[in-house]
Amino acid sequence: MVAIAHTVAFEGVEARLVEVQCSISPGLPGFGIVGLPDKSVSEARERVRAAFAALSIALPSRRITVNMSPADLPKEGSHFDLPIALSVLAALEILPAEALAQVLSLGELALDGRLSPVAGALPAAMAAAEQGFDLLVPAACAAEGAWVGAASVFGPRTLRDAIDHLGDRAPLTPAQPGEAQGRDILEDLDEVKGQERARRAIEIAAAGRHHLLMVGPPGATKTMLARRIPGILPPLTPAEALETSTIHSVAGLLKNGGISRDAPFCQPHHTASMAAIVGGGRNAGPGQVSLAHNGVLFMDELPEFERRVIDALREPIETGEIHVARANAHIRYPARFLLIAAANPCRCGNLADAGQSCSRAPGCGADYMSRVSGPMMDRFDMRMEVPQISLEDMQLPGGGESSATVRNRVAAAREVQAQRFAKHPQARVNADASGRLLDEIAPLDAEGRELLNRAAQHFGMTPRGYHRILRAARTIADLDASSQIRAPHLAEALSFRLTFTRSD
Repeated sequence: MVAIAHTVAFEGVEARLVEVQCSISPGLPGFGIVGLPDKSVSEARERVRAAFAALSIALPSRRITVNMSPADLPKEGSHFDLPIALSVLAALEILPAEALAQVLSLGELALDGRLSPVAGALPAAMAAAEQGFDLLVPAACAAEGAWVGAASVFGPRTLRDAIDHLGDRAPLTPAQPGEAQGRDILEDLDEVKGQERARRAIEIAAAGRHHLLMVGPPGATKTMLARRIPGILPPLTPAEALETSTIHSVAGLLKNGGISRDAPFCQPHHTASMAAIVGGGRNAGPGQVSLAHNGVLFMDELPEFERRVIDALREPIETGEIHVARANAHIRYPARFLLIAAANPCRCGNLADAGQSCSRAPGCGADYMSRVSGPMMDRFDMRMEVPQISLEDMQLPGGGESSATVRNRVAAAREVQAQRFAKHPQARVNADASGRLLDEIAPLDAEGRELLNRAAQHFGMTPRGYHRILRAARTIADLDASSQIRAPHLAEALSFRLTFTRSD
């Protein structure tokens, strides 16, 4: 007799269905697991043996073979423990085989039979709903999986609870979704004194998801401005929240079964490795660009990052996804983020101050900024210089707009874009528009075409730069509640684009 349980293997954020087949046959006693398991899966047999012993379940002196199909799909992770244990129990006729026919399970076994939490309950629940299965996960993961309302999710605390539930001796109650988590916004935009132009830039960037580079001396509030961008972003839509939480679930970052509608904010250190930024490592997991999906990726001290790490951002900026290729895996992760970068004008940061700049000025600034390649620089929709704030300005009382006020304008612009792209599923904000769609949403009048053509000829603008200016101008018009792009909108977009064109 062959008993079958169902579980999933993760390929990025996709959960692929796996059959766990168990056969008990005459032969030398043994417990073998086949089907391309990694070390953590191969060790499952020892955890299953110990858990069975804790429940006083004796394994027969026969050959136990567990096959995980499809056999050419790599199996990684401890979440295979529970389906392996259930398939063995069904093969021993302790559980009825039909009880496993409509159940998808995952969970790690402790040696005493307890079920430990695992990553990936949310995408597993989505896979269960697609296949019409119930989901059986450790109790600590059940609230997370329950967000997918199309599947019944049950959360046993121990292997004994799972056996009693499947044997219909003590059925479990379906889990309820966890509490939606919110982030307390303690950093308000009204704390930033002066810097009206920079405040305007982050508002435009947030409204249309336009990548922004800020260059200025140390202490010019670049980081302060960037850290206040989450406070002016509107809440994620339900679809965006589910997308983002699925990535965080695979990474094991969801806590207490709750998902969040706050846009994520990721700030990797400039010493971060390629795998940390774009994804990879032993398990080809998601990197910072994917964890920031639908949110903000802030890269402070941009030229200090390795050049190959910076250039690796080109693909996700253009396509909205990142491909992680390894010898045994080729994984795709969503990576549609708002890139905010900050940099000093040179290594010492005092290039603009004649009294403090080094003897190598101005060549030191060109050398320092050349660490960011021209093609990468061209991918910033907006580039601006952030001046130092005088001590006199610092002593003035704050009087700028609050984050809540700016957030209302950003939300209104985002709503206009949501209606504009309702029939275009591949685009959500103005930064996503390209080709014929961009021509459709950003037509220019004669005055606007003449202005943009003169700017393109004078500054040697690339076609990519031309399109990014159009997108930014469209967002500025949306913030102005204008259906048409006017010359002032185009002029403002150009003013945020031309600062570093000559040094690209």
